[in-house]
Amino acid sequence: MTGPLRLLPWTTPEGKPCYLSTDSEESRLSRLADDLEAAQLDSGEQVLTGARAVLADTEAGEHAVRFALTRAVECLGDVLRIAVSRGGRIGVGKNEVDEW
Repeated sequence: MTGPLRLLPWTTPEGKPCYLSTDSEESRLSRLADDLEAAQLDSGEQVLTGARAVLADTEAGEHAVRFALTRAVECLGDVLRIAVSRGGRIGVGKNEVDEW
């Protein structure tokens, strides 16, 4: 395995980052990670649309706003992990990602 480590879009049960070392971007695990990243980005788009609708609704209650914000924070975390992972694969950003 000679390629750089890839930050995967999931964590261990303890919340620690997972990395993949492979020579092929076409490996089964690489493709699974690509598919999960795509699903996370799609989910983020849906959550963004919903959060905008909640914020535009002057009648939205605290529960709706808190739910929308909670989901938006979760999706932002996913998107940032994807950005760091992709940046690492093209040589942009930090070499180590300790906070993930």
